[in-house]
Amino acid sequence: MSRFRPAQSFAAPPDYRLLPFRFRRLPWDEARAFVSSMAGDWLLMPMQDVQRLVAHQLPTDSPLFADLEARHLVVAGADRSSLAPLLSQIRSRKSYLLGGPALHIFVVSLRCHHTCSYCQVSRQETTATTFDMAGTHAEQAVERLFEWPSQELTIEFQGGEPLLNFEQVKAITRRIMERNRTAGRTLRFVLASTLHDLTDAQLAFLAEHRFKLSTSLDGPEWLHNANRPRPGKDSYRRTLDGIELGRRWLGEDGVSALTTLTRQSLEVPEAIIDEYRKLGFRSISLRPLSPYGFATKTARRTGYPTEDFLSFYRRAFDHLLAVNRGGYAMDESYASLLLSQLFTSFGHGYVDLRSPSGAGLGAVIYDHDGRVYPSDEARMLAAMGDDAFALGDVSQPVSQWLSSPAMVRLLEAGVAEALPTCADCAFVPMCGADPIEHYARQGDPVGHRPSSDFCRRNMGLFDFLLERYEAADGEVQALMRSWAVPKSSMEEITDAAA
Repeated sequence: MSRFRPAQSFAAPPDYRLLPFRFRRLPWDEARAFVSSMAGDWLLMPMQDVQRLVAHQLPTDSPLFADLEARHLVVAGADRSSLAPLLSQIRSRKSYLLGGPALHIFVVSLRCHHTCSYCQVSRQETTATTFDMAGTHAEQAVERLFEWPSQELTIEFQGGEPLLNFEQVKAITRRIMERNRTAGRTLRFVLASTLHDLTDAQLAFLAEHRFKLSTSLDGPEWLHNANRPRPGKDSYRRTLDGIELGRRWLGEDGVSALTTLTRQSLEVPEAIIDEYRKLGFRSISLRPLSPYGFATKTARRTGYPTEDFLSFYRRAFDHLLAVNRGGYAMDESYASLLLSQLFTSFGHGYVDLRSPSGAGLGAVIYDHDGRVYPSDEARMLAAMGDDAFALGDVSQPVSQWLSSPAMVRLLEAGVAEALPTCADCAFVPMCGADPIEHYARQGDPVGHRPSSDFCRRNMGLFDFLLERYEAADGEVQALMRSWAVPKSSMEEITDAAA
């Protein structure tokens, strides 16, 4: 990968000037390149034409030059070109910076029924109420919530299992609603839960406040029970009962589900997708394991290389296309996000693919003990004894968190366009920095990008989607473009929080 810069001694002819761009040779056709602008416009073109472009040998009346001009890669003169659309597109793509964190996660309890092998959380026994969020911490966290400027707030309750401290869920929700009478924010509430033991009384409260439910479903019964064991070995059945009950109260779109992929999962992409189709879901999130918290202890048993995940993903994607061709509409949420980055210039709510970093600038986590973190991943690191990204405590004002050493670390390593290798990557306008993942995997928030799992995974997926789109017929191309239509901010943020 490289970025062309005209030599200092080279005087560009008056016919056109180059704007900053980056390129990447296509892995499936090295005679061509993916060329992107500062704002994320792009096209695929022969390397020979890239060289002609840099040498100022492209005729300004050619169709290719018109494409380059439309994508803000060249300027043909003040009478024909303007930088205003380029600047407007950059502003639109980075619009998530304007409001501050929109996602606020309240961890109301660490208690949980499950003993999942890939769990990142320091889960506790269901009777250990000392690991519930206390009322004082909850009240202070709500006060901090309204110190942030965002006019749209998504409040997500997590655990452990938040249903085990549902009285605190109710108390926090009511306090937020009361404060919002004068604050006038747009509020969205989400409960991330196994949905086990969900009651009609709880659902009546959730329905009153227009909650959405987010749960985990790892695939067919044998796989889900293996990945997410609990006493009684009935995790799958309880999850399905909770989904059915939740839909009855909140509607078909009131319950979403996520799958976490273990080594066993990689063997059966078709079965996982077919399970989601059988249960009536219109979206699936194929989420790889993360290197955080207590999941690191079982990584050898449940983990896998990035290359294995990419092989799984290609197989899953083709099956998903076949499902859609068969008449059942279903998307994959991460593909939808990447395609929206390729085919639109809209901002998004997915914190892991933001630059500057979404951690702390897009999300805040209020832990059960009153500690505050810029992301769920930072909380997992702290649970293992590493407080490198702890912002502070709910008793402190937000201004103190923003000047904390943790926030300084995030900002220093959180702008992808300024990081080694990322600065020259053709995908950087659509990608993010994610310093906490690099710290967790490589011991440094900048990390070594050429060997980064984050980079290999996202570059591999961008390459695959581009190759699949280029080779597809019109029907599949139209389908992939339809996936690129931006989701509601709540859906994006919920995906990011999972």
